[in-house]
Amino acid sequence: MIYETVRPRRIILTLILTGLLLSACASAEDSSKINQIIFSFEDPRMTAEDLAFYLVSHNYDAKPVGGYVELQESGKTYKLIPNGDNPGLCDFSLLK
Repeated sequence: MIYETVRPRRIILTLILTGLLLSACASAEDSSKINQIIFSFEDPRMTAEDLAFYLVSHNYDAKPVGGYVELQESGKTYKLIPNGDNPGLCDFSLLK
């Protein structure tokens, strides 16, 4: 009798944990793709407008806002700031 009530709970818990794991992997994959594009080459003269254009040309939802770019990806908003002579195209951080 106890076995019958414990098993469905374990199945539901397993399904929930699997869903959480898959969404975490998808977020890590999105971040990895963004990193790959950002660090694929360097341009010390790139402006926020240039960076936004570059990201949009790679099918990202990006728009210049002042001196930085807002990037929407998987329900998250990233702030990308062109970094001039430093490695990569920009520094980025999570806004929301």
